[in-house]
Amino acid sequence: VQLQASGGGTVQAGDSLRLSCAVSGRSLRSYTIGWFRQGSGKARELLGTISWTLGRTYYEDSVKGRFTISRDNDKHTVYLQMNSLRSEDTAVYYCAARRNTVVVLNTAQEYGDWGQGTLVTVSS
Repeated sequence: VQLQASGGGTVQAGDSLRLSCAVSGRSLRSYTIGWFRQGSGKARELLGTISWTLGRTYYEDSVKGRFTISRDNDKHTVYLQMNSLRSEDTAVYYCAARRNTVVVLNTAQEYGDWGQGTLVTVSS
């Protein structure tokens, strides 16, 4: 699976921003797409996931209620809508893909395919 994230930029605190992740490859119905971020000097952090076929979503508590993940299967694109952005949301954002499995640990190690990151800077 190949992924390409885009849409990053510099915004003000309180603003909204939507990131896109273009996805290509075979048998996408067997995959879940995850959004991660990595701030300067911090570990890579899972934000949430969406299953390609059913569109089922999962969110980490840190972004639940502010961030929304959606997908457009026809456009082969997954989105991360970010609202009420804070300075602590400043990070490089990544999308990644993992095969669907019975046991899910929601760790970065489960994801075998990664897009290049897109930088989001939130100024206060």
